[in-house]
Amino acid sequence: MQIKGNTFIVTGGGSGLGLSAVQELLRLGANVVEEITKAIQQAIDKFGENIRGVLNCAGVLVTGKIVDSKGKPLNLDSFKFAINVNLVGTFNVCRLVAAQMVKQKPLEEGERGVIINISSITYQYGQTGNVPYSASKGGVASMTLPMTRDLSRFGIRVVTIAPGLFESLSAIINERMKQKLISQIEYPARFGKPDGEFNKLVVHLIENTYMNGEIVRINAGTRLGKL
Repeated sequence: MQIKGNTFIVTGGGSGLGLSAVQELLRLGANVVEEITKAIQQAIDKFGENIRGVLNCAGVLVTGKIVDSKGKPLNLDSFKFAINVNLVGTFNVCRLVAAQMVKQKPLEEGERGVIINISSITYQYGQTGNVPYSASKGGVASMTLPMTRDLSRFGIRVVTIAPGLFESLSAIINERMKQKLISQIEYPARFGKPDGEFNKLVVHLIENTYMNGEIVRINAGTRLGKL
């Protein structure tokens, strides 16, 4: 699928990886709208029935040990919040956008669109205190194949990106923690660049029609250990 002239919805496009992806898609000539509330109809009104992709970057980082050092259990509302935003929110966007895509005329090879969800390598390598976040991102990863099988007959692809440690994380951790995390990266031993490696992968997944039903880790070989 070509990017230029097509319309993409990006959730979480106001900061971090989402913002970087929005800027790249606009640079490549795409029409981009953010957030799901009324966005689908607004996109149709402005650009026509031409919604060809959604990139789900919206998410929250919720941490907490299941039982803390004083024996207090994790607040259940915190866990529910992570699940509701990261997993339920992602699914909700997928179902609404997919319902619009199936109505649209197919492109080359019958393709109607692509759904790109964002998980995290923590779904496999969750560290201490990462139960809520890991569970929510694990759910996103687990939706990939069944969602692919549901939507393939309509010519809609589904792929998931599982990012490792990217520069957008630097704003919420101290230097000591940053260096400790970098020590677990194989090569190159640095945080990833949203406007470099991440954007290149997003573009590739949109343009390469044969990418479907996969979870793609982009993490420089990182295998997070216990902190």
